[in-house]
Amino acid sequence: MNKLLNEKRLTQINVIIVMYFILLYLVYLFNINFIVIEFFRETLTIPFLVAQIVFLVLGIKHLIKGKSRYYPLIISLILLFICSILTIGSILKYRV
Repeated sequence: MNKLLNEKRLTQINVIIVMYFILLYLVYLFNINFIVIEFFRETLTIPFLVAQIVFLVLGIKHLIKGKSRYYPLIISLILLFICSILTIGSILKYRV
């Protein structure tokens, strides 16, 4: 992996993506309806869905190469995988 996307940066990106979907769920759970929040939700959800899959693949690829065993990266990848399963599963559940 190049110097621009090292283990720490990849971990930070993974945590940001997971936190976005947690915040999105909390907005839904507590039924918060503000125009600004709705704007950001509509604007950012599709890019975060794509980034979720891309960074999951990049992280797994990095771990398979076996360059290092950075445990926060492994934990963030597990969280990102769980988040991916939940978000894609919820999309498929409501689509049918």
